[in-house]
Amino acid sequence: MSSEKVSPRHAALAAPPLPTAADRWALFLDVDGCLLEFADDPQAVEVEPDLCRLLESLHGALDGALALVSGRGVDELDRLFGAPPWAMAGLHGFELRFADGRHREIAAEPAHEARMRREVQALAARFDGVQLEDKHAAIALHCRRAPWQLPALQRAAAALAAGLPGYELQPGHLVVEFKPAGMDKGRAVAELLQQPPFSGRAPVYLGDDLTDEHAFATANLEGGISVRVGQREPTLAQFTLPGPAAVQAWLSRVFDALPHGVPSHATSVGGQATIRP
Repeated sequence: MSSEKVSPRHAALAAPPLPTAADRWALFLDVDGCLLEFADDPQAVEVEPDLCRLLESLHGALDGALALVSGRGVDELDRLFGAPPWAMAGLHGFELRFADGRHREIAAEPAHEARMRREVQALAARFDGVQLEDKHAAIALHCRRAPWQLPALQRAAAALAAGLPGYELQPGHLVVEFKPAGMDKGRAVAELLQQPPFSGRAPVYLGDDLTDEHAFATANLEGGISVRVGQREPTLAQFTLPGPAAVQAWLSRVFDALPHGVPSHATSVGGQATIRP
């Protein structure tokens, strides 16, 4: 679904509501900048056990209708969160793990991927302080350690992406990412909404970055709730929360507002003991 069907908002946004007894929500959660604070090195991020326990509680209360939607790969999300049984969309939707454990992956053409990797690595070498995050099928170039490099990096990246077959440029907060063309977080959310336990529920999507705007559009068009995390504007989101701490506090209130029956397939977090304290 395209964000072109909905006009971005500039007006001040309110905090999101809590579910009522009649609501059937499906939670879709971005990770970096939404559930977790950003780090200069994406590999240095750690997940607190309390957050995993909260997400597992929500997963149970929603009868499994909870998914992480991230630019990170599914394997990396499993590493961070201790291999939980939740649905996940990785690499902006190019990797998808459904709630029943099935996997769907869209592979890039090997020759196109090899060319992208070669040319993007050469591009990164031209910019001091820019950090390369290798996601195999995609590569992100981060400017968190050298934010002054961002304008020149954006121009150079756009010029390079225009000549890379099968790839497109995804801008973000202090980052540019070269990813396979044809998929975004909104399409990933729409695909999950066609499958149980998400089908028939209202999508509630939380995210902070430009990459989340497609998912905001999907949530809005499906009659759901879209929540921008942070201050970035303009946005398609209907509501806002100031940062990851506020997100976690709101999610805790959401859990308190939900019925707490024991769903038939609720499972504990696989490998939770492996999460670093």
